[in-house]
Amino acid sequence: MVFYHEPRGFGPGPADNLIYVGRDKFENEDLIKYGLPHDVWFHVDDLSSAHVYLRLPPSSSFESIPADILEDCAQLVKANSIQGNKLNNITVVYTPWANLKKTQSMDVGQVSFKDNKQVKKVAVPKRINEIVNRLNKSKREEYPDLAGQREAYDQGIRLQKKTEVQEQRRSEKAAKDEAKRQQEARSYQHLMQDDAMVSSQDMASKYQSNKAFEDDFM
Repeated sequence: MVFYHEPRGFGPGPADNLIYVGRDKFENEDLIKYGLPHDVWFHVDDLSSAHVYLRLPPSSSFESIPADILEDCAQLVKANSIQGNKLNNITVVYTPWANLKKTQSMDVGQVSFKDNKQVKKVAVPKRINEIVNRLNKSKREEYPDLAGQREAYDQGIRLQKKTEVQEQRRSEKAAKDEAKRQQEARSYQHLMQDDAMVSSQDMASKYQSNKAFEDDFM
């Protein structure tokens, strides 16, 4: 089971931002395993908390998350931390899903990072009940096929790359065909010019006078 929340500015379109949270640390394992490259992971720094994910539009960057959506995610993480919810001035860390590192020696739900330079922090001075209440009102429970969603995403990427390769090959073939056509046209034009060209020496050696040339031409 996964809990979904709608942040500020959320709409019905498939490319809109969406927040989702695992039910427990065991389900977090599936979220870690089957996340999408444009997902962003949130957690309270140095404290136990829920793993909160933000599914960004595919073309978006985790470095340019709108401030209001970032605040929604940070508030939701704080509210879902037993210790963090009681404290002021906590820090929430976030990083792209692809930067999460999971090894066999780690406990259930535990992760680290592949590159610490891709980890950002946001300060949360206090809990804002208005934000948390609004997010909880939009909360819904679903039982998504996480593995199936990931496979569908990967299949779509493979199809997109295949289409791009085919289009690139068609463009290259069209360019080669056009270059060949132009080369043949230039060669034909040059050939016609050479065949039609008669030098004054050639005329002098063949014809003794202009009258003879004109008679031969006629």
